Amino acid sequence: MELFSVSGLSERVYMSKIGGTIREIHYMETLSSRDQWVNQIHPLVKFVLTVIYILAVVSFYKYDVAGLAGFAVYPLAVFILAELSFLDSLKRLRFVLPLVCLVGILNPFLDKQEVMLAGVPVSAGVLSMTTLIMKGVFSVLASYLLIATTSLEKLCYALGMLHIPRAAVTQFLLTYRYITVLLEEVDRITQAYLLRAPRQKGIHFKAWGSLAGQLLLRSLDRANEVYESMLLRGYQGDYGYMREHAVPGRQDRRYFIFWMAVFALFRACPVILVIGSIF
Repeated sequence: MELFSVSGLSERVYMSKIGGTIREIHYMETLSSRDQWVNQIHPLVKFVLTVIYILAVVSFYKYDVAGLAGFAVYPLAVFILAELSFLDSLKRLRFVLPLVCLVGILNPFLDKQEVMLAGVPVSAGVLSMTTLIMKGVFSVLASYLLIATTSLEKLCYALGMLHIPRAAVTQFLLTYRYITVLLEEVDRITQAYLLRAPRQKGIHFKAWGSLAGQLLLRSLDRANEVYESMLLRGYQGDYGYMREHAVPGRQDRRYFIFWMAVFALFRACPVILVIGSIF
């Protein structure tokens, strides 16, 4: 009976939030390393396009819902080209999107004037709330698509091409890598503790200090092993495996020019209203 309870506890521990976070990180790395057409686009092109897209989205006037709606074409197109599940992506962003949507929730109560939209009077507060939500959702989706189609090493390589200081880029990369190491050590220590105290809920406060010390020492050991492995593989502060793709190719330039033209078109005129007037 006791063995059964310990086995059940170990399963619950494995399905903990820490283990789930580690699996999510590994899943995103798997997505970014797939052999899809969008994944093969030069990381600098995707990074610059994402930044320009977000700047274009947030530049819209607070009542310009129709003009902003046209920018939904970029995330939708990338979702299709990268063969990513939209519902699965929404599930992974379930904690971020509600916060984004709450940004302008008070606008209908603060801005009670009316504006004309396609000849129909509409509450200005509702329009500004909708615009804020759309801006937040589009920006989050664009950032997610960049991460889902570009590995962190390639993103760091793109930052290096933009002349971001090497120390900052390396710090960003190693922080991301060591977060995974830290979470794995926390998961192991938590499992070991709970398996030795099967009837205890959580970790007793008297053990917090010793466990934190063990976590620090084990994390330093693991981090040192990771760094030595990097040195053995020839790491010298840059990313030599990307040198053959140092300059964006013809396909990358075409991809960039196409989306820049689309952004300029949808920013200059409300394409959604034009299409609606035609039909």
